[in-house]
Amino acid sequence: MRRSPGITSLFGLFIVSISIFTSASAQTSLVRSFADAERGRPVFAYRPAQGYMQPPLRIEMDATTSPTGISPTRIRRAYGFSSIANQGAGQTIGIVDAFDDPNIAADFTHFNSTFGLAPCTTSNGCFKKVYASGAKPATSAGWSLEIALDVEWAHVIAPKAKIVLVEASSNSLLALLHAVDVAVQQGASVVSMSWGGTEFSTERNYDSHFAINNVTFTVSSGDSGHETQWPASSTGVVAIGGTRLSVDASGNYLSESAWSGSGGGLSRYELEPSYQSSFPVPRDSTGKRAVPDVAYDSSPTTGVPVYDTVALNGETGWFQVGGTSAAAPQWAGLFAIANSIRHAAGKASLSHTNNSLYAIAKSNPGDYHDIHSGNNGTCGSLCNSVTGYDTVTGIGSPRANLLIPALANR
Repeated sequence: MRRSPGITSLFGLFIVSISIFTSASAQTSLVRSFADAERGRPVFAYRPAQGYMQPPLRIEMDATTSPTGISPTRIRRAYGFSSIANQGAGQTIGIVDAFDDPNIAADFTHFNSTFGLAPCTTSNGCFKKVYASGAKPATSAGWSLEIALDVEWAHVIAPKAKIVLVEASSNSLLALLHAVDVAVQQGASVVSMSWGGTEFSTERNYDSHFAINNVTFTVSSGDSGHETQWPASSTGVVAIGGTRLSVDASGNYLSESAWSGSGGGLSRYELEPSYQSSFPVPRDSTGKRAVPDVAYDSSPTTGVPVYDTVALNGETGWFQVGGTSAAAPQWAGLFAIANSIRHAAGKASLSHTNNSLYAIAKSNPGDYHDIHSGNNGTCGSLCNSVTGYDTVTGIGSPRANLLIPALANR
């Protein structure tokens, strides 16, 4: 292990990022203030160009030789997964990312061995990697860390579900959407997408990629505070915002507040869907889609351990990772469990899943942790987490032991 050159602290990261920004003013820095730097180190220092996507991925510290952060056992207990016997058997979770992680199979095995999780390998039929274009993509260190996070933590939540990792040839929107289509073709009943980009005027033309019956799409909402990104703003996906989770040494849930980096707000182009129309969305008179729908632990300071041996700025090993990137694959695991229970009862996989999520929030709000403290900016009502729905944490984080049975029963 070694530290990244020129970065010795979060404040050091702030100085380095600002100096780079002044010499590359055509790009938009993701480290805009010291308060932003306190959200952790952005793995990608700049926003992608129009037409390209990027993971909202942040790390808390340099890589270490042993795991740090909230362990699988503790986070499963905190959100109630440990009270659910079903672990996703019979389901396939699609993980869609860009570029290739050449070490994912070995890193995944090491992660599972470290935490005593069920093996998930190509040889036992649990894990498969697919090149969306048919050819092996180039390797990207930043995207490899994202891939490791997505694969490892989807498995934490639904350890008996199969995982198909679909690697897009690049981080262009078209390449990633093709990979989404391939994940569906591979039989995924849930597809996790921990990436996004700036909204654009024709985005609704691409929402059809998510209008697939019996498939749920989970998307991270962003990690730069108040703003909306696509595809999180698409009405066909479950957009997931960020929280800061507090647990005790055993993993018992103590409290939860909005994470300052949680992406959220009102879409510029997507219209308000029917499932949100009966909720008091801030500034609802605009008639626009509100983001996010739900939330999950995303703060790097309360982040999760990820094992990755593709060197990121010269570092390999255990990273403590946050960002709403960490939330999308874990919610995907939740939906895989719900679908597994549904299939055992002779039902189809969830369709148009937001309809169910919001209906449950209306009839049984206690199936969620309502997050009503914290903010993701200084814009007033759109930036504050309040009782009920808000554009920072949506309708809340899951009480999985209650929410999963409710989804299974619909």
